[in-house]
Amino acid sequence: MSVVPITTPLEIEPPVSLWRDAWHRLRRNRLAVFGLAVAVILAFTAVFGPYLTPYDFLSQDLNSRNLAPSLSHLFGTDDLGRDVFSRVIYGTRTAFLVAIVVTFIAVLIGVTLGALAGFFGGWLDRIVMWLTDMTMSIPNLLLVVVINASLKSPISMWMESRYLATLNPFYRETIWVDFLLVFGSMALISWPPYARLVRAQVLSIRSRPYITAAQALGLTNRIILMRYVVPNALGPLIVAVSAGLGTAMVLESAFSFLGVGVNPPTPSWGNMISDGLRVWQHYPHLLAAPAAVLGLASVAFSFLGDGLNDALNPRGAK
Repeated sequence: MSVVPITTPLEIEPPVSLWRDAWHRLRRNRLAVFGLAVAVILAFTAVFGPYLTPYDFLSQDLNSRNLAPSLSHLFGTDDLGRDVFSRVIYGTRTAFLVAIVVTFIAVLIGVTLGALAGFFGGWLDRIVMWLTDMTMSIPNLLLVVVINASLKSPISMWMESRYLATLNPFYRETIWVDFLLVFGSMALISWPPYARLVRAQVLSIRSRPYITAAQALGLTNRIILMRYVVPNALGPLIVAVSAGLGTAMVLESAFSFLGVGVNPPTPSWGNMISDGLRVWQHYPHLLAAPAAVLGLASVAFSFLGDGLNDALNPRGAK
């Protein structure tokens, strides 16, 4: 009687995936994990934080002005008795809203122009590169100041006339004018780096054999761009976007600090730093709280961007 050996099925390893391998490498990077954790906490705070704060960000108590940090006011109060912690939390929403919208618009413009310039080349490439060079040659602050100074007054006057004609209280909300100008001006100065990055990626991708095969099969240029070119350029773009979010937060705070961004009473880290800078010798907590949160957000997104660069770069795998 012969004995049939018992065989065990071979373990089938999961297929190799760029994104799975990148996630494993990212998890081994402690600084990147720290940056990701801070980004998630800031995002949660931006969405739900204002509903969890003990005070309204506009609530004033003149009997509690310029109080030092305590259990009842974690970051103290300002010169109007407003809770600084609540205002910093609401300022997180302002920073995230500006960063996400501005980055989305800048990426949309940059990817579209960069992909078209890199894929078709010729006169279209020359025009797009001329636009990027011209935009990057203009100082960012000067461009934002010119846009705000030239457009804010006409838009505000138009909204006031619409309010008098319709009595709709929406037209009295001047914060939308600030956001519109901030979104537009910051997106206008932020898209060239994305366009240059995508163009460089497309120039290296369009000569690949699978692109030649797709063209031989008769696929249209739009399908080739959407299915094969742009998806293969997403790795470096994701790294740029993660770093761009932190840069957009810093830019918004800088413009608000200089008075050409989001204006009071809407809380912004920039205008809070500007207010705290005037009295920091007597009430340092008014400057330290928003500055520390802004610095933490900037460093966290920088760590996350570096970690994503290492994770998505196959040469960085050990």
